[in-house]
Amino acid sequence: MKQPLEFEMRSISARLKLILLFFLINISIANANFADTAYYRKNFSLVLNSKNEFFNNDTLFSSLRKGTYNIEKNNLILQGRIDTNQTRQICNIRYSSDNKIVLEKEGTRFAYHDYESSRQNDGISWGSILRGILGLMSLFLVGFLFSRNRSKIDWKLVAKGTGLQVGLAILILKVPFVTTIFEWLSKGFTKLINFSHDGANFLFRSMGTENIDPLLMNFATWILPSIIFFAAISSLLYYLGILQWIVKQLAWVMNKTLGISGAESISAAANIFIGQTEAPLLVKPYLKRMTKSEIMCLMVGGMATIAGGVLAAVIGILGGGDEIKELFYAKHLLTASFMSAPAAIVFAKILVPETEEIDKNLEVPKDKIGANALEAITNGTTDGLKLAANVGAMLIVFISLVAFVNYALYKVGDLTSLNQLIAQGGIYDSLSFESITGYLLSPFAWIMGVEWQDCMYFGQLLGEKTILNEFIAYPHLGEIQDELSQKTVIMSTYVLCGFANIASIGIQVGGIGILIPEKRGVLAKYGIVALIGGTLACMSTSVLAGMLF
Repeated sequence: MKQPLEFEMRSISARLKLILLFFLINISIANANFADTAYYRKNFSLVLNSKNEFFNNDTLFSSLRKGTYNIEKNNLILQGRIDTNQTRQICNIRYSSDNKIVLEKEGTRFAYHDYESSRQNDGISWGSILRGILGLMSLFLVGFLFSRNRSKIDWKLVAKGTGLQVGLAILILKVPFVTTIFEWLSKGFTKLINFSHDGANFLFRSMGTENIDPLLMNFATWILPSIIFFAAISSLLYYLGILQWIVKQLAWVMNKTLGISGAESISAAANIFIGQTEAPLLVKPYLKRMTKSEIMCLMVGGMATIAGGVLAAVIGILGGGDEIKELFYAKHLLTASFMSAPAAIVFAKILVPETEEIDKNLEVPKDKIGANALEAITNGTTDGLKLAANVGAMLIVFISLVAFVNYALYKVGDLTSLNQLIAQGGIYDSLSFESITGYLLSPFAWIMGVEWQDCMYFGQLLGEKTILNEFIAYPHLGEIQDELSQKTVIMSTYVLCGFANIASIGIQVGGIGILIPEKRGVLAKYGIVALIGGTLACMSTSVLAGMLF
């Protein structure tokens, strides 16, 4: 009979072999051959055919318009004429497949996609629908496996909640009338955010100039001010009662459709607009009487959504000052926020099913923030400043920690020759936090419906958001968005739209625990479970977005 330690060591050894095999499979796929393919980058194209001829109209990439090519040691060598001179140009192939090729020349990367991957389709593909159904079923299975009481799961509620989520997705993304309304809201939202730039210009510009110096236009001076401004606007809307009225209408829909408690409905609706520590204030009178399932719903709702101020900052990060891009991301981020509300309820009720009597009373507290509108704006500004400072501090710490971890991993990769092995794959240069999360989470990305050539990037972004936070992942998405297909960009936007990360467990235990100190133990006990629920909810909105692409 095998000794327990011997059996355990053999089991670990087998797992390490599987991980290494998975690395090798990914690398071999990344080096697939290509021929007779037209690749597109924005409005440019690069054609490589089986006769070793190329045709190019992307002058930023190469001055050669046509000629012959060959591949030597992972380098693409182009040969052709410019005027009467024979010219030879070399670029490194970072990644290649039938759907995508990433080339690097003089430190600049150029990513090209096939026609289908480079455009946003108006129709719905049956292949995407089937992959999406597989993805949703997989997410439900994960939720079922982590459930605290599987026999008590209300599958009718799960079906209704998923139906509401799907209905919202179809209405917003596919019904022209509703799409027009959301596009109008997106324009208004981006216009509102841009007003914060006037304040930033005044504060950070040089004396005697009208606008901020482009050299000073960075995350701290351009993105963080939008968080402060939007927090002040939210506080004013709360004082005027407008925010409570909107929350109550949305809560009524969920209350009547899903049959959940009034407190759950209000908190889920509030999380669409405000953060995970502010939303509980709207149900403060109910907190002490909340069941364990209701507390789970409150926690998962906070994990699965992001606050309005953060939403404003993310639009600025991804849009990069481009009005068209900002409108694009504003529409999808607003859609993700609305879809995440029923998704959070669904997975909360799978993880911790309701077994007690609930109060369906639907009353939103009318407490004011401040004695008048001016004090409300002042209070909101102070809260926004704290949030912006907190975001900046977290970025400094987490980015520094990742740099430290990557340095250590690089040394390990050098000693074990893993760096050379990973570099052969083209996407990553060495062993790093990004490469580990990319490789390990890429199967989940594929199950969700992400195109295989983008699965490692998608897995990397999901890992960064879950282990670190969304403010690490979203800037990376902004950096690599041109290397991803349009479908992957959209799915990434949705999956990152939430506070589901490890740090949020402490934030919720501390923030909500102040309001109900007697239930702090329950909050701590359910912290990891809520993180799983919030992650699954964000993944489900991403799957649905991919289905409707």
